Amino acid sequence: MLAVGPDGPGSGRSEGWRPGDRVAALLPGGGYAERVVVPGDLALRVPDDLPATEAAALPEALATVVSNLRAAHAVAGERLLVRGGSGGVGSVAVPLARAFGLTVLATAGGAERVARVEALGAHAAFDHRVDGLVDRVLAATDGHGVDVVLDVLGAAGLADNLAMLADDGRLVVIGLQRGRRAELDLGLLLARRASVIGTTLRSRPAAQKAAIMADVREHAWPLVVDGTVRPVVHAVHPFARAGEAHRELESGAVLGKVVLVP
Repeated sequence: MLAVGPDGPGSGRSEGWRPGDRVAALLPGGGYAERVVVPGDLALRVPDDLPATEAAALPEALATVVSNLRAAHAVAGERLLVRGGSGGVGSVAVPLARAFGLTVLATAGGAERVARVEALGAHAAFDHRVDGLVDRVLAATDGHGVDVVLDVLGAAGLADNLAMLADDGRLVVIGLQRGRRAELDLGLLLARRASVIGTTLRSRPAAQKAAIMADVREHAWPLVVDGTVRPVVHAVHPFARAGEAHRELESGAVLGKVVLVP
C-alpha cells in the first residue's frame, strides 16, 4: 500500500496518488525489502483484481520489453523473435508484442515449454535444444527471416541471431546468459544492413526511467488492466527462502517469474 511523500520532481502527487493506493513500481535496486521509497513517476496503479504477487512481477519486465521494442523501432506487422520465450521477460514479451501487432516467434527449451509459449500467444515457437533452429525460423518466415530479435543469450546466440535476421533487421541484446564475447561477422551485418543494439535498464538515468514508465503506463498497462497481458508466476517464496528461490532460478526449471514476498 502506498504512502505519499512531500511534493517534488517525480513525487507523484501531481499524478493523483493517495495514501493506501495499490501500486507496483520499477525500482533502481533493493527490492528485497518490506518497504521501499520510489519516485511516483515510476509507479503503476494496480487494479483490484490483480494479485500483489502478479503485480510485483510486471514493472521491470514491461519496462524492459517496451523500451527495447522502441529501441528496435519495431512496428505492427513486423516479425519479432523472442529468445527465451519462457523466461521472466520473454513470457511477458510474447503476449505484449502480439498485442502491439507484431508477429511473434519465440524459442524455449523442451516441448512442454514450447507449448506453454505458444499458449501465451506466440504465432510459432521452436525448441532451441533441437538442431537446425536457423533453418526452422527461416522456413516459418518464408525465407525472409525476422525483423527484430530480442535476445537474452548474448555471445552464444550471436551467430544464429544474425543468420535469422531479415534485411534491415535489428538484434537487441538485453542479456548475457551465455557469454559476453563472440566473433561478429561484419560482412553479414553489412549485407543485411542489420543493426546490433545493446541496452540495460537499471543503470539508466532517472529521467529515462520515468519516460519508459510513462510509455508503459500509456501503452502496456491498459493491456494488464483488461487482462490481455498477465505475468507467468512460477513460484512464490518468502524472503527467508531467498536462497532457495535463487537456486530454483539457476536450475533452469523456472517458467516465468519467481516472486519473493515478506
